[in-house]
Amino acid sequence: MNSERVTHEFPPVYDHNSRVLILGTIPSPKSRERGFYYMHPQNRFWKMLCAVLGEAVPDDINGRRDLCLKHGVALWDMLESCEITGAEDSSIKNAKPNDIRLILNGCPIRAVFTTGKKAHALYGRYFPDLSADICLPSTSPANRTITEAKILEEFFKIAQYL
Repeated sequence: MNSERVTHEFPPVYDHNSRVLILGTIPSPKSRERGFYYMHPQNRFWKMLCAVLGEAVPDDINGRRDLCLKHGVALWDMLESCEITGAEDSSIKNAKPNDIRLILNGCPIRAVFTTGKKAHALYGRYFPDLSADICLPSTSPANRTITEAKILEEFFKIAQYL
C-alpha cells in the first residue's frame, strides 16, 4: 500500500465547558469516510469513553458529538495533515500539527489525553512547552496487545478531570 497525503477534514469537538481534551493522531480512512472521530466499527474508543461516562454509545455522529459536549470532553487530532499509509501511525511522515492551543486557550481544560504512543510522541514534539499529556492506550483494532479491561482501566483516568 502506498502512502498518501491526508488532510484533516472535520472540525474539533469542544465548547466553553470542555474540561478534558482527547487527541488522536489523524483520522483513519474509515473515520475520514464517515466524517467523525474513531468511526472504524472495530475501534473501541466510543465503547471505552461511554463506559467512563456511564452512557450508552450513541448511534450517530450528532449523538456522539452531543455526548462529548454534555460531559465536557473535547476531541481533536494532533495532525492537520501528513503522509500516511492506510491507518498505520508508524508510517506518518511530513506532518503538520493542528494548533491545539485554540482549545487550550479557549476552554477550562484540566487535562490533555492522547490516544496511543504516536499521538503522545507528536504532542511532545510539537508542544513541548505545554503541560504533559496523559497517554491512553490506543483503541485501534490493530492494537491487540492490551485487553479491553486494561484499556478501560486507563480510560477511567479521564473521570477524575471531569
